[in-house]
Amino acid sequence: MDRRTLLAGGLSGLALAGCTPGRSVDAAGGLGVEIRDSAARRVLHPGMRPQVLSSGYIWSEGPAWDERRQCLYFTDVPGNTAYRWSEPTGTQVWQQPSGIAAQEAVGMREAGLNGLWCNAQGELWGCNHGRRRVERIDPETGERTALVERFDGQAFNSPNDLAISSAGAIYFTDPPYGLEGLDASPLKEMSVNGVYRLDPDGHCVRLIDDMTFPNGIGLSPDERWLYVAQSDPDAPVIRRFRLDAEGGVSGGEVWVDARDALAAGEQGLPDGMSVLPNGWVFATAPGGVSLLSEAGDVLARIRTASATANCTLGEDGGALFITAHDRLLRLELRREGVR
Repeated sequence: MDRRTLLAGGLSGLALAGCTPGRSVDAAGGLGVEIRDSAARRVLHPGMRPQVLSSGYIWSEGPAWDERRQCLYFTDVPGNTAYRWSEPTGTQVWQQPSGIAAQEAVGMREAGLNGLWCNAQGELWGCNHGRRRVERIDPETGERTALVERFDGQAFNSPNDLAISSAGAIYFTDPPYGLEGLDASPLKEMSVNGVYRLDPDGHCVRLIDDMTFPNGIGLSPDERWLYVAQSDPDAPVIRRFRLDAEGGVSGGEVWVDARDALAAGEQGLPDGMSVLPNGWVFATAPGGVSLLSEAGDVLARIRTASATANCTLGEDGGALFITAHDRLLRLELRREGVR
């Protein structure tokens, strides 16, 4: 099953209470913003539409904003290329190959870098499908440092996305998207597609083992909740787990459920996400990107006219960068509301 074939469905069937509808969609390009609750205007400009910054990718992913250098890093996972965008230079190739050289990628179907994470100091981390590891990346030199490659003696499937706590713990997902045949790959050593925590001292623990295709991941601002998206057309959900003081998880209730909406024909499934300081979440979903309240209610939808992989805040809260299939998009935000 092709990874991008999995990303099809819809969220339009979700019940929305207390909504004040508003719509601004470019009929020609299908790009726009739908306000479903007036509270969304705190961060979204009514009438604003996403801007296409660049296009032509196989499957764009992993956006991470570098506030220190005022640039965005993102990846084309099957294209095995990482890019850097900035206002002065536009989009430029940053690393190629981004994951592992083609001649070494035996048995890999997506050998490039996937999810990226950049902190306020400009330090960068990435999930490397081809190397099947989480690594630190020097933004200036491109030098890589492997942080974790195995768990209990077994190679990871293909680490996909990550979120880092204030204490430096790395939470990451490990679906089989990088492997030819996915779960049927002869290279697959793990019996599950897990979610893990890597502590600063190098200790790694498996937190979740009951998700089919764990994908996007995020932490609430108070770090009491861990959000994990599942890109499974048979169970397209975002789950929310309670975090204890040691970083362990409990619960795991369904926070957002898109199963009843897949028949609506919207493209995409739950995938990457970006958490706002107030606890709201921009989450990729059928139809584009949904702005979710802390309760999981849809406050607004950003239409991207394609299956959408991921998103991240940037420009000091003034923009949302979106990787939507073959394009990189930018949506202007109300900076004061995001802050």
